[in-house]
Amino acid sequence: MEWLGMKQWSPYVVGIGIGMLSWLTFVLSDKPIGCSMAFARFSGMIERVFRGEKTLAKPYFKRYVPEITWDVMLVIGIVIGSFASALLSEQFQLTWVPSLWAATFGSAYFPRLLVAVIGGVLMGAGARWADGCTSGHGISGTLQLAVSSWLAVACFFAGGIVAAFVIFRVLGA
Repeated sequence: MEWLGMKQWSPYVVGIGIGMLSWLTFVLSDKPIGCSMAFARFSGMIERVFRGEKTLAKPYFKRYVPEITWDVMLVIGIVIGSFASALLSEQFQLTWVPSLWAATFGSAYFPRLLVAVIGGVLMGAGARWADGCTSGHGISGTLQLAVSSWLAVACFFAGGIVAAFVIFRVLGA
């Protein structure tokens, strides 16, 4: 079980594992792996605490009922698994401002938080607009040879390259 404490795993081994998990998911649940819907469900559950049954009257939540489903459990498992992995590899640490960000933009906490929140909101909106997230399109969609998913993955890479260039070359210069 020594491999559980490794600080870094081979991306090839991890890729094979994710592919096998995706196959298993299709066999057992007839559903693709994806996370963005879980976050939409979480937001509906939070809104339901404050607004009660009015939340369920919204057309969006009639279609995507805010309840605990397999994808919500997947996200919870990802969080628990990531935490366990960080502990087992002795890499767990609380970092408010990553070193690369601090070296480029300084160590102020608020700008980093602001950029993270804005980025998270944009990613969430994009995932709902695209009807799927990077894991949904990149893993499950490409596995099914869906043209829309292959196009989405190409756009993810292009967007990531442009964003990294803007953040670290244009803004960080």
